[in-house]
Amino acid sequence: MKIQSIFFRYLILILAAIPNLFIFYFIFTPLTIYPLFGLFKIFLKDVVLINNNFFISKIFVINIIKACVAGSAYYLLFILNLSVPKISFKKRFKMILFSFSLFLILNILRIFILTLIVISNSSAFELIHKMLWYSGATIFVVFIWFLEVKFFKIKSIPVYSDIKSFFKLIKKTNKTKTHKKN
Repeated sequence: MKIQSIFFRYLILILAAIPNLFIFYFIFTPLTIYPLFGLFKIFLKDVVLINNNFFISKIFVINIIKACVAGSAYYLLFILNLSVPKISFKKRFKMILFSFSLFLILNILRIFILTLIVISNSSAFELIHKMLWYSGATIFVVFIWFLEVKFFKIKSIPVYSDIKSFFKLIKKTNKTKTHKKN
């Protein structure tokens, strides 16, 4: 049963990555764009959304590209959540929902704040954007994972605990085979 669980969880991880994290971008692009549009409508005047582009006051164009959606960050959270053994389906579902929801909220706020910086003509935009580009999503993922570990009382280490269990099963199987031969 343990080997089947490990196999199934890692198969899901592999399939979720094909092709090029499509499923994450398919789900999270609209979940990023439409709430962001709602925030823009509340706080900014004259905002038009065409495809993935926000036209603000007929001056600024904010284009939401794949990197803005951060599909790879969702995938990393998915990996962390699926590579922890001995978690019930219900608890794992709650963990994934928690991590994805929190990341979505943080990512929308990140894009919103960057947009406010752009339209204020701040010279700090390039620096802040690059800092968030290179480390922001990673920091968010690590922060969310630590919250999950604490909140959901996770005791296992992603991937490592599966590898350890796998080798224990192999060792146990070899002992059983050796014992049967004697």
